[in-house]
Amino acid sequence: MSDFRERVRTWLEENLSGEFAGLRGLGGPGREHEAFEERVAWERHLAAAGWNCLGWPVEHGGAGATLEEQVVFHEEYARSGAPAKVSHLGQELLGPTLIAFGSPEQQRRFLPKIVAVEELWCQGYSEPGAGSDLAAVSTSARLEGDEWVITGQKIWTSLAHVADWCFVLARTEPGSRRHHGLSYLLVPLRQPGVEVRPIQQLTGTSEFNEVFFDGARTAKDLVVGEPGEGWRVAMGTLAFERGVATLGQQVGFRRELTELTRLAEENGAAKEPVIAERLARSWMGLSVMRSHALRTLGSSAPGVAEVSKLVWANWHRELGELAMAVRGPRSMLGAGADLDAWQRLYLFSRADTIYGGSNEIQRNIIAERVLGLPREARP
Repeated sequence: MSDFRERVRTWLEENLSGEFAGLRGLGGPGREHEAFEERVAWERHLAAAGWNCLGWPVEHGGAGATLEEQVVFHEEYARSGAPAKVSHLGQELLGPTLIAFGSPEQQRRFLPKIVAVEELWCQGYSEPGAGSDLAAVSTSARLEGDEWVITGQKIWTSLAHVADWCFVLARTEPGSRRHHGLSYLLVPLRQPGVEVRPIQQLTGTSEFNEVFFDGARTAKDLVVGEPGEGWRVAMGTLAFERGVATLGQQVGFRRELTELTRLAEENGAAKEPVIAERLARSWMGLSVMRSHALRTLGSSAPGVAEVSKLVWANWHRELGELAMAVRGPRSMLGAGADLDAWQRLYLFSRADTIYGGSNEIQRNIIAERVLGLPREARP
């Protein structure tokens, strides 16, 4: 494995140069607007060298890499400072979903373009009345001849403004409730009947969007699984969301904590006992996070994904709060484009415990499905 790690490290050192040298550290949550086209070009460069979709089976365009090799790649990618990927939703979520649940025709149509970064995807799950309570979605789709006609609204749709396609959870059985009667549709966004409106965030950026479907259409055969099986497919997608890429995410977390500790030492904040203790607790928390991720890697046991989300989301939000304490009163100055990296971290990390399933929903799932506690009352 050391040979594989050295091969990855060497390739990244040699290729994050020239036209790509200025991309180091760019992109990621709250910063998706940075050098977008250049990052697309970088990912296509990765694809040409065979570094995209490593864990996918070879027959679907991947490298068939082992879990250990995937972990090594994500760690080295993060350590190199390589830019955040713009095609994450296609490569890490939809692609594995199509491999697991899609038809051969769907796999042939979409997987090669995901690998080559020729089509970008977004996720159409949350709605104004169905955020963490995904089973409450009301966006509907009805069959008209050979097409699904979609009506409804999705919200907090990451990167919808640059995406070509959206995987949409919609209600296809009139009168159905909760988990029943839902279907998982693949919908082109560049068509009449689709309107994408960016939402300005506290950071001043706009990577989240509202997406309105008003008679938008997609082909009858672009439903993943059978009509009415959307909940099962959607849950499969969410399971893929918390895979090996989280190990690379933790390398980024470690870099942030290292830089914050250095700042605390330089400005004297580390001499304050409370700050020193919080920094120490952050280091311990990061070690626990990594141990948990490695111990549960590849596990499909109930509650694993939910515990992982709770651990990293709360840790990162607390890091943002700690950054403000380390910077002191200066952290209160600035707005919009004048925000520094620590202020953007603080503001964006407030969302960590909400998107991808709020803390409350994760705890309910653990309580009800793992610990067997009574279900929370629902309307």
